[in-house]
Amino acid sequence: MGWHDWVRGLEIEPSIYAADFSRLGEQLETVMNSGARIFQFDVGDGQFVEPITIGPIVLKSISPLVHELGGVLDCHLMIVSPEKHFDAIAEAGGDSVTVHYEVCDDLPAVIAQARELGLGVGVAFNPESEPEAVAEAAGGLVDLVLCMSIHPGYSGQPFMPESISRVRRLRELLPDDVYIQVDGGVGPDNVRAAISAVRPWAVDAASSLEASPGIKDHTRVRDYIAAARG
Repeated sequence: MGWHDWVRGLEIEPSIYAADFSRLGEQLETVMNSGARIFQFDVGDGQFVEPITIGPIVLKSISPLVHELGGVLDCHLMIVSPEKHFDAIAEAGGDSVTVHYEVCDDLPAVIAQARELGLGVGVAFNPESEPEAVAEAAGGLVDLVLCMSIHPGYSGQPFMPESISRVRRLRELLPDDVYIQVDGGVGPDNVRAAISAVRPWAVDAASSLEASPGIKDHTRVRDYIAAARG
């Protein structure tokens, strides 16, 4: 199983980082019942990004539930030396890892290491990095490329409108079978504009979890999905 099995044409990928961790299992089940299938598991190390977020211990605690319900855990590693943690991620039940272009001196070797563990692989890049450089370094080697539409580290930031042109350029450069993610500030008011820039794709909607306290109003997630799918 891999990305071409997981993606159903268009995916809203809620970020677990924005959940209420005292009710995490309940919220995951509720959001999956609202139509989400792939979750972004954001790992921050306090070095590449300022906050220290979540890691393999939390991943191991939730992966049985997510997998039992037919879900996928896409681990966005906002960390230096991500390859040092691939074994722990795989053992904890992660399905795919996305590493940052900015921290990998030998990106093909890092990608190969993840593949050896049976993980899906993506590469992310920050607003300061150029799509051309990322596509040249990894375009034919990865399952997906993640275009940051905010600066990584904190959820709740506004969407950067200039990301649309970056995504369009990325789609021109990448093979058709490589998915594109747009990460940060995506919501019902701008998701259609992002869709117009790229297909096939996956889109992260981190604020869909953050926007409703404790995800009590899980219809917010359905709103994101409905807006994305038209």
